[in-house]
Amino acid sequence: MTQDVPGEDPDIDPAADEQGAADATGDPSEPIESDADGETLSELETARREADENRDRYLRLAAELDNVRKRSSRELENARRYGLERLAQALLPVRDSLEAGVAAAENADVTALLEGKRATLRLLDAALEQAGIEELDPEGEPFDPERHEAMTMQPSETAEPDTVLTVIQKGYSIHDRLLRPARVIVAKEAVRGNED
Repeated sequence: MTQDVPGEDPDIDPAADEQGAADATGDPSEPIESDADGETLSELETARREADENRDRYLRLAAELDNVRKRSSRELENARRYGLERLAQALLPVRDSLEAGVAAAENADVTALLEGKRATLRLLDAALEQAGIEELDPEGEPFDPERHEAMTMQPSETAEPDTVLTVIQKGYSIHDRLLRPARVIVAKEAVRGNED
């Protein structure tokens, strides 16, 4: 006769009871098969595909950016090397004219030389204008310290004070940027003597 142990049910197998407990809690090493897990796997695959697409997109953009940098660098280098090409082409006729004037000076009179110099100056002015270089000849204009360099002040009874009385050296600008200020003499108020 078997003795009954208090608290134990003789009809229940203890090994089978342990197996039931394991099934209820689940073994983490065994794959779970359910509809939710199928969705999780497809979400993971979708995320991997998106990550691969994003990586490819990133690599293409990085390559494109590198190409833009290289192209910009080449264009900048070409601008440095050949940026003055237009001005140089405009100045070549001036040089040709000067060379012809020097050759003609041996057999020419003063009038012909003077006319040749005037023609060369016109060519040079046209070349500078073509390059966007503008002459500053501010005689009679109000003095502007941004565009004029005052060499001295001179009393004047005819000119308004703080106006350009005389231009010593013309100034030049290129596309509204000052290349060289005009060197000028600025008028100041004339000193009047004591009248008795």
